[in-house]
Amino acid sequence: MRNKISIFFFSLIITIIFYSCGDKKKDAQPKTPPPASVIAELVKKGKTIYYEEYPATVVALNQNDLRAQVTGYITGIYFQDGQLVHQGQKLYDIDKQQYQANLDQAIANLNVTKANLAKAQQDADRYADLLKQDAIAKQVYDHAMDDLESAKMQVAAANSNVRNIETTVKYSTIYAPFTGTIGISQVKMGALVTANQTLLNTISSDNPMAVDVAVDQREIPRFTQLQHNASARKDSTLSLEMPGNIIYDQMGKISFIDRAVDPQTGTIRTRLVFANPQNILKPGMNVNIRVKNSSGDSSLLLIPFKAVTEQMGEYFVYMVNDSLATQHKLSLGQKINDKVIVRQGLKEGDTIITEGFQRLRDSSKVKISTIANQ
Repeated sequence: MRNKISIFFFSLIITIIFYSCGDKKKDAQPKTPPPASVIAELVKKGKTIYYEEYPATVVALNQNDLRAQVTGYITGIYFQDGQLVHQGQKLYDIDKQQYQANLDQAIANLNVTKANLAKAQQDADRYADLLKQDAIAKQVYDHAMDDLESAKMQVAAANSNVRNIETTVKYSTIYAPFTGTIGISQVKMGALVTANQTLLNTISSDNPMAVDVAVDQREIPRFTQLQHNASARKDSTLSLEMPGNIIYDQMGKISFIDRAVDPQTGTIRTRLVFANPQNILKPGMNVNIRVKNSSGDSSLLLIPFKAVTEQMGEYFVYMVNDSLATQHKLSLGQKINDKVIVRQGLKEGDTIITEGFQRLRDSSKVKISTIANQ
């Protein structure tokens, strides 16, 4: 009887162990996750007006550094800092007493040489008459002619010295070379300035103003076309965005495209000109040139910017094909509000995921719950 009971319990234990192992094997089998639910959108072509922006710098069309051309002390300043000055207006005086004294002496020396020339001319004329009468030796006449030539050269040298000193006296007064705004004076009354070294001030023209932008060499044909587009100013093709996202109220035009591409950067300098009647644009301002896309192109691919992911400076979207989500690399253009232009990587009719792709991996199974613009 004991043996039968023992055999019964032993068989029961073996059965329990067998079924337990079977359940563990079933539990150990991996479970396939259900497809992720996503929202998708069909890629379609569209037509839109947008602006491409290029960083640029405002520069004066005409700018001049005023430097002292003679050495001396500042004896007069005839403007207010930041004032609009006109061409030919007196700006600075440098002490000219010494230079004026030198000029007076040079003029006196010139008068002496002129007197010596007149005497030498009289002697030469008199000796010429006497030589015709054989009243003097030929040698005396030759010496008189040599003295006459020497007197003429002395007069020429004295004249040159007077002109040089007159120039120095003239440089003692600095005049505005053109009409424009003058900056803050770098010297004060009584300051000692050195010729060709001391910077006195800077003057620049105000209206119009130039804006310089570095354009990629691949866009030279486009900007050349804009340069010859007479209606560009009328249809707001070229506009300006100032600091603070303020759109400037004057339209611009391309003045010139530089002669050569910078081999270091692959860009070419392009200059635009803008009217500046209210003196709002200042040299050195960092601005953005806005170029309007006026081609009327209706074949642009626009997708929601929220569908784009960035990895190491490259852009991707998840595209759905046969319930599989695969990553596709994109080349993007201008961002327009909540959308972005796709230059390469997609075609019309492709289905991209716009929501729910954050936890996806490449080639993940997905289930589209909504197609936004079907």
